[in-house]
Amino acid sequence: MEPARRPAGHPQDRPSYRVLVHRKYADKWSQIVGRVGADAANRFWDHVSSNPGGTPETATSCILKGKAGEPKKDGFSRMIHYELSSMARINYQYSDDYQTLPGGDKHRVVFIWTIDYSSH
Repeated sequence: MEPARRPAGHPQDRPSYRVLVHRKYADKWSQIVGRVGADAANRFWDHVSSNPGGTPETATSCILKGKAGEPKKDGFSRMIHYELSSMARINYQYSDDYQTLPGGDKHRVVFIWTIDYSSH
């Protein structure tokens, strides 16, 4: 996982969650502003960095059903499918007490597992 910085500028408030993107999708993350625009990209980042389990204000999200929705790691949420636009979707999971090492400090993180820029 690699840091997923806010796409267009620094956030006004300190984020509650650290946002990380899977290394296979780091290139797609760097294209997000060009694909959906700075406003939509920042709205997504602001949402997952502050309230990843809540309902987004302007986009739609749902929890995936079946095996696709199962947590990839212990202590993580089910997989959340966030629709940025008709041509962009992101799947992510979050944890309120993620530890990189047993006995280490607990952190609030969001893992972006996939980014898809194709139509359904």
